[in-house]
Amino acid sequence: MKAISGKQFCRLLEDHGWILKRVAGSHHIYSKTGNPAGIAVPVHRNTPLKIALQRHLMKLAGIVESEP
Repeated sequence: MKAISGKQFCRLLEDHGWILKRVAGSHHIYSKTGNPAGIAVPVHRNTPLKIALQRHLMKLAGIVESEP
């Protein structure tokens, strides 16, 4: 899996139906109807997310690794 930036991950979430609810500092908070989990994505310029964090966020969002 290739590491992607927080901005790219936000686009990926929005493509899968997640909605940006608010921005708290450098974290974008997403939610989706029918899913009890909220997802906080750190957006720090174009620095890539750490692989472990990216995998965890993808698991919470229900996104398969081969999709990005």
